[in-house]
Amino acid sequence: MQHRFYLASLIVVLLTWLIFGCSPSSQSDRYNRPKEVEEKQPSSVRFTSTENTDTSTVYNIPDELEEFDDIPVEDVPVDTREFIGKYERMQSLSSAFTTREKILFEIISYLETPYKYGGVDRNGIDCSAFTQHVFDTAIGLQLPRTSSEQFSIGELISSKSELTFGDLIFFNTTRRSYPGHVGIYIGENLFAHASRSLGVTVSSLESSYYKKRYVGARRIK
Repeated sequence: MQHRFYLASLIVVLLTWLIFGCSPSSQSDRYNRPKEVEEKQPSSVRFTSTENTDTSTVYNIPDELEEFDDIPVEDVPVDTREFIGKYERMQSLSSAFTTREKILFEIISYLETPYKYGGVDRNGIDCSAFTQHVFDTAIGLQLPRTSSEQFSIGELISSKSELTFGDLIFFNTTRRSYPGHVGIYIGENLFAHASRSLGVTVSSLESSYYKKRYVGARRIK
């Protein structure tokens, strides 16, 4: 009888341990249940510090874009097709060209050549290389390479009213050199030049961009 009492007591103790002795965490582990409190993973937050900031939007102006302070706007556009057609007819009728005609035809051959700062050929050319090539090829007259150097030669023309065909005309377009831009006057308030926005083209001196930046002209004899 006593033996049965001890056995019953042992069974009660074992049942009590099985029921109350296991922790909730151990139960969840046994039955593959997720714990109520899980370890949080660090969230992915963009640009939380200056070290992570994307600096690719910092704009650095390339050297080849520094000739002009801003992009010229042709608010008095010139129809270059009409200009070309006028002198192409003249070219077909004449076999002995004047100096004026030689310069004009050379200008026409360069029209729509893309602008390239430092460029010196038909793949891309800048303003002073354009004037240099036109005069050298057309009439064998050699000019200095840069617009500021070209501004120092020949006879100074102080007034626009005195401009004649073939005069070099200059514009203040950059802080880096003075003057920063040069073209060839061809009459009727028009000039040929290598424009940063249009490439080699014909523009009007009445365009507001060039009108306010005009600084003078030189006549090369």
